[in-house]
Amino acid sequence: MDDDLTGLPFAHDDKFHEECGVFGVFGHPQAGALTALGLHALQHRGQEAAGIVTFDGQQFHVERHLGLVGDNFSTAGAIERLAGSRAIGHTRYATTGGQILRNVQPMFAEFHGGGFAVAHNGNITNAMTLQRELQKRGSIFQSTSDTETVIHLTATSQKPILVERFIDALSRIEGAYAFVALSEKKLIGVRDPLGVRPLILGDVDGCPVLASESVALDIIGGRVIREIEPGEMVVITDEGIESLRPFAPASSRFCIFEFVYFARPDSLIGGTSVYSVRKRIGAQLALESGIDADVVIPVPDSGTPAAMGFAEASKLPFDLGIIRNHYVGRTFIQPTDAIRHMGVRLKHNPNRSVIEGKRVVLVDDSIVRGTTSRKIVQMVRDAGATEVHMRIASPPTIDPCFYGVDTPEKSKLIASQMSVAELASFINVDSLAFLSIDGLYRAVGDARRNNELPQYCDACFTGDYPTVLTDRENASLKTVRFVSEAQRA
Repeated sequence: MDDDLTGLPFAHDDKFHEECGVFGVFGHPQAGALTALGLHALQHRGQEAAGIVTFDGQQFHVERHLGLVGDNFSTAGAIERLAGSRAIGHTRYATTGGQILRNVQPMFAEFHGGGFAVAHNGNITNAMTLQRELQKRGSIFQSTSDTETVIHLTATSQKPILVERFIDALSRIEGAYAFVALSEKKLIGVRDPLGVRPLILGDVDGCPVLASESVALDIIGGRVIREIEPGEMVVITDEGIESLRPFAPASSRFCIFEFVYFARPDSLIGGTSVYSVRKRIGAQLALESGIDADVVIPVPDSGTPAAMGFAEASKLPFDLGIIRNHYVGRTFIQPTDAIRHMGVRLKHNPNRSVIEGKRVVLVDDSIVRGTTSRKIVQMVRDAGATEVHMRIASPPTIDPCFYGVDTPEKSKLIASQMSVAELASFINVDSLAFLSIDGLYRAVGDARRNNELPQYCDACFTGDYPTVLTDRENASLKTVRFVSEAQRA
């Protein structure tokens, strides 16, 4: 396994990354400012680009930028340019490669009958197939984003009204999605029939709000009303909120990795605290693979709640043996080989007083490539640990995600290439254990994974993809290239 795969942690820190967060508000005089605040709360879902579209009753205003929300939407001038009482916003993570402003969302187009803006969390698994069909009919694409496919499908639909045209477009796509869309008269929110990606309905000052997570409501002083249900579309106008069910019913397959890593720990999913679930995951991990040790240490920050649960269940001390530097940017410098070699230490540093002379249990949420884990283990050993045991608060990640998450191809997922024993040797630990898939289901509230039809999408752990993967199956369309570009900014 090539140790250069990690590079600097801020260039690719060996983690999965949720692709984006979406937000929308209708009827509020400070819609642009509220959307900027909501995107701040959703920044963990994407740090490479952000955009906001507002409508002031006469015209749309579009601001899209590369970089963090706070770097682009925190000045009075930026908010003043986003006039209007209706807005949608988007923040996203980009994979390695070029960051292209024309791919930043929300995407906006002028249709016959008015403007239409769309922001998307997820991935359309037949986007390339549809794009080729649309191009043959004369459509000209301005980006490499799968979201633009939905714009073209909506524009070319023969249905008489916008909502029906949007539904017609969505009926042709496969994959996972949560959309917020804005027209001159409507704010629309919709989830895919399986509900893989999250979307909630809230309220602030009597005005409807749509958001990927409940924390976006917290920051603006709003409240959660309910989750948009799988396959549901809500249409918000001056007359109120209409709920539509335009798709055939299907069993929910919500992304289970939201509980493990993606969602902020202070969010609620289905009324359940993500933080509490992560502590239960740690406790279940201790039940399955407890070890005689002196201290439990999280790999910050994503491993912290699980490590707390592991320590409590094991009756072992919990301590911060690794300190994270939160001020290392993703585009710090173009590194020399010497700087690249010390990459992990730019982000993590051992707390020797906690580690030295101790048998350490390191708890992390997942192992993707494994190279960062190996460097962290060596760092802990160098700090004086007598033993290092690693416990992973999820099952082995053996397959890539095709539903809007930045993941390496299968050949670069180390757990798909090595046994647990081989992986333990590679990262140089005295022992290694992963949470079982049944244990993960128990921790999130189900007795065990249903062998016939799981409640969640767990494809990255099981290879059980809940939808057709048309582009992947049609190798002639070079889907790996397209999906990668669709996930770039």
